[in-house]
Amino acid sequence: MIYLDLPDNLLDREEFEEIINRVKTELLVLEKIVEAVEVSVMITDSAQIKELNAQYRGRDEVTDVLSFALEAGGDFWPERPKGQPRLLGDIVIALDQLKLQAQEYGHSWQRELGFLVSHGLLHLLGYEHGEEDDENLQIMLKKQESVLEKLGLKR
Repeated sequence: MIYLDLPDNLLDREEFEEIINRVKTELLVLEKIVEAVEVSVMITDSAQIKELNAQYRGRDEVTDVLSFALEAGGDFWPERPKGQPRLLGDIVIALDQLKLQAQEYGHSWQRELGFLVSHGLLHLLGYEHGEEDDENLQIMLKKQESVLEKLGLKR
């Protein structure tokens, strides 16, 4: 299940929900996760994400996506009672950054949304990375591209 916190004035609310849910489903299949999971996705603006980035990461700068995991991912997940979903955590996305990046990269906002949701979800699943030349980042990017391609969200 995904809990969405979307702005009331969001024009394409249904399409946002559909893309977020499809990305989550496809990524969980790719990662071979069959148990039920819960994720919260909040769409906000640059000012609020900058504030969150400063408060929780010590970086006083705007970013496109933040992830806040509730549990450690991977092999560290504790056992859950049968039928109880795993609470993965929260993903926060800056809508103005999403639109700006889509324009800069020359693709649709839908693809950029899929990219940011998949990136945040991979972090919630325990993936971490360094800078652009980091091997772990390259692994994450390949997984993201695989999901986006399956969903038809191409550049």
